[in-house]
Amino acid sequence: MVVLNKIYTKTGDDGSTGLGNGERRKKYDLRVSSYGTVDETNSCIGLARLHAKDMPKMDEALARIQNDLFDLGADLATPDDGKPLEYEPLRITQAQVERIESEIDALNAKLEPLRSFVLPGGTPLSANLHLARTVARRAERLIVELAHDETENISKAASLYMNRISDYLFVAARAANDFGKADVLWVPGQNR
Repeated sequence: MVVLNKIYTKTGDDGSTGLGNGERRKKYDLRVSSYGTVDETNSCIGLARLHAKDMPKMDEALARIQNDLFDLGADLATPDDGKPLEYEPLRITQAQVERIESEIDALNAKLEPLRSFVLPGGTPLSANLHLARTVARRAERLIVELAHDETENISKAASLYMNRISDYLFVAARAANDFGKADVLWVPGQNR
């Protein structure tokens, strides 16, 4: 259980932040940037949900994803350095990856086939989901970079989950545009 009695601690005034294992890192550290961008993705999804009232199943899925993204942030904020911790760290699981894959498949089955690239836009829900998707892709790039750092260790499931989230947000954005019928399509060279 999390208990926050005081919001500011002044421990980060030196430009560092504490990780879940007690280690301190600079606030611009790649690991901190990774979970910070996951948090940014979560905030974008929160904004999108303001427009999801007419799509309750999608809203429920987005709520689950928001919770999972907090799990992912906790996972990334607690490096697996092999040292014992006083608690069991929260980790993204393969089951979470598989659940999001099922949700992608279910939404995608209802969509019009793509015949062009889709421009971000359409309904307010779709536009906000596209924004969340682009932030999710940035988070994914940071997580992949972190995973390739030989001094760091993250789980494969964490990287896969973030990749699937951006895929989910893409199909959800299309679903929010009348299941693809109202997508805004790219017209190559239209304004030459």
